[in-house]
Amino acid sequence: MTAVGARPPARDGSIRRATLLTGLLVAAGTGLGFVRDLVMAHRFGASSGTDAFLVAWTIPETVSPLLIEDAMALLMVPVVTRLLREPDGVRPLVVSVLPRLAVALAAVALVLVLAAPLLVDVLAPGLEDPGPAARCVRLTALTVLAFGIAGFMSATLRAHHRFGPPASIYLAYNLGILTMIAAFAVPLGITSAALGVACGGLLMVAVQLPAFVRCLRGAGGRDAAVREPKGAARDTAASVTLAAAAPIVLYTLTRQSQVFVERFLGSGLAAGSISHLNYAQKVGQVPMVASLLLVTVTFPRLARASAGGDLDRVRRRVESDLVVVSAIVLYATAILIALAPQIVALLFQHGRFTEADGERTALVLRVYMLGVWGQAMAGVAARAFFARARPVWHPVCAMAAGLAVTGALGAALVGTGGTAALAAANAAGITVAAVALLLLVRRRVAPVSLRAAGGDIGALALAAGAACLAGLAATGRFPGPGALVPAGAPPLHQAGAGVAVVTAVYAAALALAAYGRARAGGPLSSFTSIRRKST
Repeated sequence: MTAVGARPPARDGSIRRATLLTGLLVAAGTGLGFVRDLVMAHRFGASSGTDAFLVAWTIPETVSPLLIEDAMALLMVPVVTRLLREPDGVRPLVVSVLPRLAVALAAVALVLVLAAPLLVDVLAPGLEDPGPAARCVRLTALTVLAFGIAGFMSATLRAHHRFGPPASIYLAYNLGILTMIAAFAVPLGITSAALGVACGGLLMVAVQLPAFVRCLRGAGGRDAAVREPKGAARDTAASVTLAAAAPIVLYTLTRQSQVFVERFLGSGLAAGSISHLNYAQKVGQVPMVASLLLVTVTFPRLARASAGGDLDRVRRRVESDLVVVSAIVLYATAILIALAPQIVALLFQHGRFTEADGERTALVLRVYMLGVWGQAMAGVAARAFFARARPVWHPVCAMAAGLAVTGALGAALVGTGGTAALAAANAAGITVAAVALLLLVRRRVAPVSLRAAGGDIGALALAAGAACLAGLAATGRFPGPGALVPAGAPPLHQAGAGVAVVTAVYAAALALAAYGRARAGGPLSSFTSIRRKST
């Protein structure tokens, strides 16, 4: 039975519309995030000041996946999806959980504010002057409460198939940061960015509040909102406890610890090293975020299939997501490896961000992109585990193994390889974790055909490799003729020509692969029907 006021299960057309709406809003938020990074690079460059801010930025970077995207969504969406079958819908859960969550998160934020100097010493012991970092930590700590409430709202709205307000939160967040930088950069310096982070967190809550209130009212009126949870609804609400949340929280923290390792080891390098890693990651994560938009939209369907025990639907959903996400990520990987210097110069190389900063960031970006496929695959595989009702620890174990690889390689190589070694350690660790997760999905969740999906992903990887080489040749990175634009051309011209070449070669390689399989009498590859599979 569907709860009063709850939307019925989404059909294919509604998924396409939701994906488009989510994509547009997230693209706008991501674009504004790029503007934020451009403004940061222009005003503050890559210096000890930006390193200090990025140490404080560790807090919102950690609580965002923990309380908004990964952990909160993976925990709440299946719970809310099951609650929508009850007459009272999601209200009992909100009444039972949200006030307690807010109190707990406020206490955590207060502890972080009071312990800011100690936290800086733990996160980045190599900083010469920890004072600015501590001031920034005290401001960014406020995001613990704001992100927690925003994440609770987002998960609830997504389970109701209302994707617009949740997708707009990063647009509001970055708008808050940019506004504070514009207003207070002169008197406050880098602290203005931390103030913007705190204000942006409040805006995340504000943009979702009207839709969240409508969801509660739509389930039966104002009187029902104050009723105590009862029956099946109370049992479901009680499942949102430490026992249910612990695997998801630890998985998210373990995954985010890849960044902790980078900044801990990078704090002992030259000033600006943490900033170079950060700027490269900001660019490299865009394709991963874009590719996982589909998974975000389809996660409620995966949760319903898991709740109903329909392993065949779970298998088909996971196989489809693996191939579609790989297609997007590998295409972007080809572009960013081939054109890293041009893209970094185009985005960041102005103001206080020097040419030397651009060269170091481009090198880190190229190395970092080797692990983005693993990042995306880990996201797809983890959702398959957490769509189920019972707690599971396999993703935590897989991520812990990857983190161990990252830490060991980073500590061993940072002295000689610097930031590039840290990026390589990150890529190796997350790839190990992703492969382990995919194998565990097949054994523990559903009989996913890794051979079939792997064949398609292998073809995508070969196409991406060919496209990357073509992009390098087109921009004069190889000796001899063949460059479409001279090596000294403006970055915009080189980037435009390179993207066109990479796109054309990638598409042609995929078409040839599909034609070869058809000639051999086999079925067409999954990547030739991305639109069909994505729905």
